[in-house]
Amino acid sequence: MEHPFFSLCTRPDRRTLTYEHGNNTLEIFPSHLGLPTVFDKDILIYFISHLIARKNRGQEVGLAVRLSTRDLLVNTNRPTNNLGYERLAPALKRLAGTRFETNIKTGDGITTKGFGLIDGYEYNRKGSMFTDRLRFMELELSEWLYRAVDGCEVLPIHRNYFRLRRPLDRRLYEIARKHCGTKQKMWRIGLDKLQRKTGSKQACKHFRAHMRQVVKDNHLPDYSVALENDGDQVVFYRRNVMAAAKGQTHITADSLDWLVNADAFEQARQIAYEKNRDFQALKQEFVCMTNAKGEEVRNMSGAFLGFIKSKRKL
Repeated sequence: MEHPFFSLCTRPDRRTLTYEHGNNTLEIFPSHLGLPTVFDKDILIYFISHLIARKNRGQEVGLAVRLSTRDLLVNTNRPTNNLGYERLAPALKRLAGTRFETNIKTGDGITTKGFGLIDGYEYNRKGSMFTDRLRFMELELSEWLYRAVDGCEVLPIHRNYFRLRRPLDRRLYEIARKHCGTKQKMWRIGLDKLQRKTGSKQACKHFRAHMRQVVKDNHLPDYSVALENDGDQVVFYRRNVMAAAKGQTHITADSLDWLVNADAFEQARQIAYEKNRDFQALKQEFVCMTNAKGEEVRNMSGAFLGFIKSKRKL
């Protein structure tokens, strides 16, 4: 989340990127299709979330992960029609083809090491040549990325991140998540420095205008944004979602996404997946049941997870 490894462009971005920290450098070399985009990153996020969930349950995890392709599309807010499936192939090629190279000091020598995000992928098609659909997808993470997952060097993100359609808004959320986190009330940064962190290549006046729109829309998950010092300073404030929802007796499937914490939501989703239950239908059933009672739910995360567990035996 610290560096803009993923392109904000919607067209092929074939730039070679270089980042420096002290005497260490990191270079990113794109494939012929260009750098992976922030939307390609959804695939990694989804697969890594499953690895983390398995690790938290004490299950063995490895470099390769196989998951349902349709579940990937649904949970990352992508269309499940032909277009949704067709976009996956070039995304996988960009993820696999982009290479990272860094120099590592060892005594009086310097070693140059190259690696990628994923070492391989496989997808299985079902149907005829005219109606085929991807049935499952398997990724083999690179050893570098796997070590980050195995060492729990991964920050959970809000599910509504996948509803952000503007690439720059996704990058702003990532930066706020990295620096403001879930405990710090606020985080302040200069506008120019924030633009460098996002990797945006807009003219400064256009980036400033975009930030004013973000403040007006107030649509970033977990965080609200304010501008200070005539727009030269950007302040991210952590939303207190549960406090704002206190006393709420009517919920929707969308507001449930905000009221249930990430760990409980992922555990519930995994239970539904393992028992081949329709998770969206279970969510709607819980919403209807809760609204029918007309009572305040003090612990929405516990109530929702308990409801899903009760359905596991049916």
